[in-house]
Amino acid sequence: MSDLLIMTPGPTEVSEEVRRAMSKKITNPDLDPEFFDFYLGVSSKLQQVMKTKNDVIIMSGEGILGLESACASLIEPGDKVLVLDNGIFGRGFADFADLYGADVTRWEFPYDKEINIDELESKLAVENDFKFATFVHCETPTGIINNAGGITNLLNKYNILSVVDSVSAIGGVPIEVDKWGIDIILGGSQKCLSVPPGLTFMSVSDAAWDAVNNRETVVRGYYTNLQLWQNWYEEKYFPYTQAISDIYALDAALDKWLADEEIFERHNKIASAVRTAINESNLNLYAENGYSDTVTAIEIPETIEYQELNQLMTESYNVMIAASLGKFENKLIRIGHMGENCYEEKLYRTLKAFDHSLRDLGFDLNVELHKIFINEMN
Repeated sequence: MSDLLIMTPGPTEVSEEVRRAMSKKITNPDLDPEFFDFYLGVSSKLQQVMKTKNDVIIMSGEGILGLESACASLIEPGDKVLVLDNGIFGRGFADFADLYGADVTRWEFPYDKEINIDELESKLAVENDFKFATFVHCETPTGIINNAGGITNLLNKYNILSVVDSVSAIGGVPIEVDKWGIDIILGGSQKCLSVPPGLTFMSVSDAAWDAVNNRETVVRGYYTNLQLWQNWYEEKYFPYTQAISDIYALDAALDKWLADEEIFERHNKIASAVRTAINESNLNLYAENGYSDTVTAIEIPETIEYQELNQLMTESYNVMIAASLGKFENKLIRIGHMGENCYEEKLYRTLKAFDHSLRDLGFDLNVELHKIFINEMN
């Protein structure tokens, strides 16, 4: 179905510039000295996106690779790790920390709200002897964004390293890695930067490198061992052969991102208009606060089945939106308005398809979603 519009919260639509970049003639990235300079240039563009002078690594693998690499490289058996859990992905950090032998403490916060900074501060005042803490910047399954700067400010107060999953936020919302004092931040190619799935990237602070290097035990893994990435440029050596076409695509996407002076304003305006359309209807947003500018989660009406809705939207209206995950799988539906998805005409088409599909399935919508959206945009 060539005209299918993929409006999921990743993978997103991909631009023609990115597709053309993937078709470029490849080289041998392990032997070509020019490729090392090219890779360094792509890393520097990511530094601009994340506003950091820290080292940036681009790894061949989906975003989970970065998450696991951070845990594998930082954790030694018995290390105390704090997991801040206000969503499915936040909770999932505990599984990786446990896998590498950490003594895991999980602080759970309500799943329909952003992490409460005051509550976190009260907890840290009582218990703060952690090597590092993990949290998710944007909880994609529920459309909630956490105050990354506020959280890391508190962690830094107690000298707790931070590992931040920002896969669904980097590129769609402003991020200040150095200003916020983030030690490791993780991103993925298929979200706001709108590159096909296949790459993860991260920035690593000096403090995080110190923790990785001053281990008493060896890292339990090779592909996930960040130690192998040190001095890659000076030594002209990668730990494994790079996914060169994917990095060409990332470079093209970053050029487009850096040239777009209205990127954050557009994400914010479109997300707000989508939420207004839902709020003025007899549908319900899931979150109570902390609304993300990259993904919106909507409660599925009790009379509607996601699979039936998805089939109707894709087959009759050529638009795909996503269900959620875990305990929210049959309760929430999500629209991804990030990266190449974040354009007025695409959201208009998506909300029109969603509106018509709900009516086709017998749900009595009290407004026309797409018309409210377009009025908000104008």
